[in-house]
Amino acid sequence: MTSTAKASEPGAQAAHPDHLGHVIFIAAAAAMGGFLFGYDSSVINGAVEAIRGRYDVGSAALAQVIAIALIGCAIGAATAGRIADRIGRIRCMQISAVLFTISAVGSALPFALYDLAFWRVVGGFAIGMASVIGPAYIAEVAPPAYRGRLGSFQQAAIVIGIAISQLVNWGLLNAAGGDQRGKLMGLEAWQVMLGVMVVPAVLYGLLSFAIPESPRFLISVGRHERAKEILEEVEGDKIDLDARVAEIENAMKSEHKSTFKDLLGGSFFFKPIVWIGIGLSVFQQFVGINVAFYYSSTLWQSVGVDPTDSFLYSFTTSIINIVGTVIAMIFVDRVGRRPLALIGSVGMVVGLALEAWAFSYDLVDGKLPAAQGWTALIAAHVFVLFFALSWGVVVWVFLGEMFPNRLRAAALGVAASAQWIANWAITASFPSLADWNLSFTYVIYTVFAALSIPFVLKYVKETKGKTLEEMG
Repeated sequence: MTSTAKASEPGAQAAHPDHLGHVIFIAAAAAMGGFLFGYDSSVINGAVEAIRGRYDVGSAALAQVIAIALIGCAIGAATAGRIADRIGRIRCMQISAVLFTISAVGSALPFALYDLAFWRVVGGFAIGMASVIGPAYIAEVAPPAYRGRLGSFQQAAIVIGIAISQLVNWGLLNAAGGDQRGKLMGLEAWQVMLGVMVVPAVLYGLLSFAIPESPRFLISVGRHERAKEILEEVEGDKIDLDARVAEIENAMKSEHKSTFKDLLGGSFFFKPIVWIGIGLSVFQQFVGINVAFYYSSTLWQSVGVDPTDSFLYSFTTSIINIVGTVIAMIFVDRVGRRPLALIGSVGMVVGLALEAWAFSYDLVDGKLPAAQGWTALIAAHVFVLFFALSWGVVVWVFLGEMFPNRLRAAALGVAASAQWIANWAITASFPSLADWNLSFTYVIYTVFAALSIPFVLKYVKETKGKTLEEMG
């Protein structure tokens, strides 16, 4: 922030007791987009085997239907910023809510496999928009003294959305007698699982009408008086509103709009710092974390776990994900980003290696031997815990802090795109790899987790306690 921010902060802090509840409601409403991000990303976990049976498709075609949503995610994330700058943050949220709703209805009532794939892309576009607009809006509305904590609402909402989707799937599976294709409300159970997302999608849309537009956007389109009203609403009536508006205007004028050209240079096309950001994004995905959220029910069933129990394990894994995320939020500013990343990498290597060992055993009567089965189950939870308390959070913190100001927006966009592409690669390849050799698939993920350790030690610098200006 510019030096004039100091004048506004005392007023904002003095107003916190009276205004904090309202600001928390605003941030929580915006974070509903994050909830839907998590929910829509992982709800497909409960439908994978039913889709395979309904449309009689092989692993490769099935993987494309599951992974194709990520193409929509990449497009939505790439375009959301421009849409929000043209029509406003709230309108962008409302478009996202409509797309989530349409995707839920379409996915629940598909005519054919290609039809389902199309609705997955629509939902992916909504996810991409939500992944960008929620954090941006919260950062622009939150009082300076509470921006960090309110900003963490987005990540918390994502992991809660993942957990709730698995809980709902488990409940619906039980209601359908343990059969993903069992009849429920006139449809097959998996269709209801995908359709239930209509409820949070509609709620997100309704909440968007109850929160104000971003003051920053209003100032950008010349609506200064409305911007002052909202600033007073969220930061209190003791601040100098004219000075606050002038501060935001000056900050917007001084911003450098980074472009792709700014990232070019160095020996290998991009500047080294850009490659480090890409590396962080790729390692975050190549450890196979999204296998745990997209395919865990299928994975457990493939080694003999009862379908109902497999859905329960998917839910408990999601709870562990929440616990790990909370741990990261508590310690990321205390311990630092690099130590958390290294601790997480070591823990992930142990968890993944144990899973690879357990899956190397032959099935007995369609199941893993008891010792290997329990090892695989515990190791899967260990892996998710260590990912969540480290790479799940710190990569986004690093990407938000590590780039010089003149590169930040464009570099963050490239790194985020690399993350979606890596996510797609893992998601699209897992079913075929698992059919070929499940144990060796986990060996691959273990190797990437191990390689992340020297990568962090050699290339990634600590950003804790440094201002964004110190990054160059």
